[in-house]
Amino acid sequence: MSLPKSIGFPRMMQEPGEKRVFLPEFIQFIAGLGIKVYIEEGYGSRSGYTFEDYKRAAPNVYMCGRAEAFQKNVVLILRSPKPDEFQLVRRGSILISMLHYPTRPKRIARLKELGIRSISLDSIANDNNLRMVENMKAVAWNGLEAAFDWLEKEWTGLVRPDKQPINVLILGTGMVGKHAIEAATKLGNVERNNEHIASNGPGAVAVSIGRNIASNASTMKDLMEQADILVDATQRRDASKPVVPNKWTAWLPKHAVVVDLAVDPYTLDADPPVVRGLEGIPQGSLDQYVFPADDPKWDSLVPDSIPSKHRRTTVTCYSWPGVHPEACMTHYAQQLEPFMEVLFEKGYDGLSLDGTYFERALYRATLKAWMNEDEAEPRIVRETD
Repeated sequence: MSLPKSIGFPRMMQEPGEKRVFLPEFIQFIAGLGIKVYIEEGYGSRSGYTFEDYKRAAPNVYMCGRAEAFQKNVVLILRSPKPDEFQLVRRGSILISMLHYPTRPKRIARLKELGIRSISLDSIANDNNLRMVENMKAVAWNGLEAAFDWLEKEWTGLVRPDKQPINVLILGTGMVGKHAIEAATKLGNVERNNEHIASNGPGAVAVSIGRNIASNASTMKDLMEQADILVDATQRRDASKPVVPNKWTAWLPKHAVVVDLAVDPYTLDADPPVVRGLEGIPQGSLDQYVFPADDPKWDSLVPDSIPSKHRRTTVTCYSWPGVHPEACMTHYAQQLEPFMEVLFEKGYDGLSLDGTYFERALYRATLKAWMNEDEAEPRIVRETD
């Protein structure tokens, strides 16, 4: 069994608004493990970092080109590489990224075809099946912050015309849903909430529901007609079916804001196909995550075969934690450090469910575990970032 001796950090070639990179402190931590660290030229420059910030006189930190960064024993990149970039990863190398196995069947097939030994950050889970590399709090708070920002433009001081509390309907009671409750009752921003309290504002009421309500059209109609904000924080068992059909969207008041925290994609050519939890909404990015109902981009972002006649202002972002990039990456680095120690000590093939706490969690995130190639452990579907 060979152990990895090098790691590459390619830049995320995503939308201009995506500024997240692993910070210099994390790079120095990896270098301190005795691993050769290769950073793509320009890494972190959007956030004002230079190569010297990362190197800090460490003899085992190097600058390299993009292709070379993908050729190292381990490749670490937060968001999944683009489809045509998987071929840059050397066969047998370890790709660590947010790969989202449950909703990306074509991605899994590509990884297997190319012989990439992958570890999906969103599948690292402890013995109770709880994610260990996640930023669910940021997903909920950043999404609700955007929604309340929009309503604040409509209602000065976030005071409804009838002076009643703002009604927030949250679909889903998992990790994201729980954070969404707190974010909703604090108007998406603690500072704004404190000002609202000081001015004797009416506040907000959050109602959270699960599958036993969300599937009941009659009850949903009653709830949605009262909602100023509708939040999708669901974790679906069947990603081929929406939680809220587009025709239900007509039940929402015209001023209502839809908040997409689940951010599943449209993958209609998969078998079975993957659709969005809220039927007919676009998927946003860090460049644009607010879509008014009359936004002309709506038509180009929703497949023609998906009903989208009924529309409300929607806030949706593939990567909600990236709205505040440095806080996000500090959070991820703290979570990742013990897993990186295990990986470089054990290697990919040495990971086992018989190992230590962190080793077991890391093993569960490997592609071989997801495909049940070594163990009979059931596959786990977890909430996305």
